Amino acid sequence: MTDSETSESGSPIYRHKAKDREWIAPENEGLHLEEIQTHLDEHLGTVETVFHELVSDVIHLDVLFLPAHPDKPYHSLVTSGVSDRPMAVPDDMEDFSRVELMVHLPADWPLDQQSLKNDENYWPIRWLKMIGRLPHDFDTWIGYGHTIPNGNPAEPIANTPFTSVMLMPPYWHDPDFYQLQTKSGAKIFFFILMPLYQTELDLKLKKGVDDLEALFEKNEIGPVVDLGRKNVAKKKGWFR
Repeated sequence: MTDSETSESGSPIYRHKAKDREWIAPENEGLHLEEIQTHLDEHLGTVETVFHELVSDVIHLDVLFLPAHPDKPYHSLVTSGVSDRPMAVPDDMEDFSRVELMVHLPADWPLDQQSLKNDENYWPIRWLKMIGRLPHDFDTWIGYGHTIPNGNPAEPIANTPFTSVMLMPPYWHDPDFYQLQTKSGAKIFFFILMPLYQTELDLKLKKGVDDLEALFEKNEIGPVVDLGRKNVAKKKGWFR
């Protein structure tokens, strides 16, 4: 069940409530996996490892690991499986019903099995899975500019200063990367998870996504997670 209200910027705010239902076996498992891997190979590099999901409900969601290389000095984690099932998008947005998510991490981010037992290292994978499942668990949708807080009220994510994430198009990559046209005719859109400070989330809710993205561009904020990056909404006067 989903309740909605409206932010000061006019954007809808959805509050999801857990549904009482039984486990649902995934359908179309790996439907676009081969095409996703080919798409990633063309734009980001070769998938080295797959963090496989052992027990799946509704969708089978894996996380693909693309290590840093000389032309891409950061690691990439990309979901595969979110797009196996179309989301419940508004009537005029059927073309945007399938998405996959990604996050870029510094090349020294610990991703070995032992390190991932610590949530300070694991949280990017956890959030990819959590947000990827959200539209299928609650019969809703995710897309450009959507923000997901860490609880209500929002609290810091793991050991970070961030309290939410926002879905952004991969502006920093080749424009052809944003959309994958599959052989079946389905379109898959890729979004980057951008962690936000609380004041950045507040600004987005008050002024809208365009204002926040303009500040990211002005301050040259990149797509790689940086726990010490500048808070672009810290300046006084943004909330007048």
